[in-house]
Amino acid sequence: PEDHMKLAVDLMETCYRTYAERPTFLAPEITFFNYKSLPDDSQPDMYVKTNDAHNLLRPEFLESLWYMWSLTGNTTYQDWGWQIFKAFERYAKVGDGYTSLGNVNNPLDTRPRDMMESFFLSETIKYLYLLFSDDRKLIDVDKWVMNTEGHPLPVYSS
Repeated sequence: PEDHMKLAVDLMETCYRTYAERPTFLAPEITFFNYKSLPDDSQPDMYVKTNDAHNLLRPEFLESLWYMWSLTGNTTYQDWGWQIFKAFERYAKVGDGYTSLGNVNNPLDTRPRDMMESFFLSETIKYLYLLFSDDRKLIDVDKWVMNTEGHPLPVYSS
């Protein structure tokens, strides 16, 4: 239904802001919502505590970008994914791979952690590949569903 898609778009915009509002363009692991802020005050809608400002190169938002692009064809979702990919390249790329970061709030000292989670290659990179594929139905979401590890499973009709 249309109201579900509106909610999905709003959630995507909120998640995107967790990336776009950081100077590194990488989202922190945890973002808090300031539910007490009012439209006319100077309080930020979201904030990040110092110990939560790390990034593990997680795939979930990129997966959502791929689903939304696949379902709508709206290239905004590809543009957002490209911005995140460029941030990975700039801040997380190291000699032999990529590393999680200790601080997404300081582009001059992101505190690389010398650790790349296995999901970065198995999911994060996979969703980026799908997002930038020339064929948005390379994996048709009407015929396939991704499990929690990013593996496509066929959808059987009942």
